[in-house]
Amino acid sequence: MSSPTAATPLPGPRPALTGAVRAVWRAARPCERVCYATGTVLTLSGLAHLLVFAVDGGPWDGPVSWRKPVTFGVSFGLTLIALTWVTSYLRIGARTRNVLLVVFAADCVLEVGGITLQAWRRVPSHLNMESGFNTAVSMSLAVGGGILVVLLSVFAVTSFRRRPSGPTGMPLALRSGFAILLVALASGAAMIARGVILTKTGHQEAAYHSTAPLKPLHGVSLHAVLVLPALAWLMSRTAWSERTRNGVMRSAVTCYAAAVAAAGIWATITY
Repeated sequence: MSSPTAATPLPGPRPALTGAVRAVWRAARPCERVCYATGTVLTLSGLAHLLVFAVDGGPWDGPVSWRKPVTFGVSFGLTLIALTWVTSYLRIGARTRNVLLVVFAADCVLEVGGITLQAWRRVPSHLNMESGFNTAVSMSLAVGGGILVVLLSVFAVTSFRRRPSGPTGMPLALRSGFAILLVALASGAAMIARGVILTKTGHQEAAYHSTAPLKPLHGVSLHAVLVLPALAWLMSRTAWSERTRNGVMRSAVTCYAAAVAAAGIWATITY
């Protein structure tokens, strides 16, 4: 089974946030530490490219911009950190979880690395079939995206097969977060599929801009698995009653689902 130390409340007085983070790091296994460190590096890489954008300038939108290494670096970094943490509450074998996390971390590095490389080369990263090298990078990112879908789906199914552990509200937060995450995976797959079809039918420029309507839906639904469990964890550090915490979590899930639905309606209207 997965490590109980990451899934049980810390003993003694409730520490400050930084103290709790240090406690999680000390209790983490080597595999978890590697994933936490990798996620931190990817996040810092994204933030560093925000500074590059401030100095170099250029467009923020479009297939060639510093926006992509910024948003993908931060998103993939935070997602890796979040998945490493929240999967400690899942009832899954330790070895299986370690293997899945290592593959997920490697895939995150592949995705962010390919996108960052193409940003520095000043060429589009996704759906770019203009040369042999660009095609290889684009296909690698597509294959990596497929691997991400499989890995995250395994974690999502695991969360529903057996009730996750954790403080009050955490099981609902995890199951809701993973369910909403599946929406992000579906919208991401739709963006890739539509772009590939347009590219192969000779509409390269249209392919680059075809993903815009689905980006808000993809972005909002991607981070539910971080936001909702983080809320459950923060509430476990309060003196609120179990009833209050459950009520707050149900309200939070409802609000998050409403935001995803609104992004979905926007995507449907503009797609």
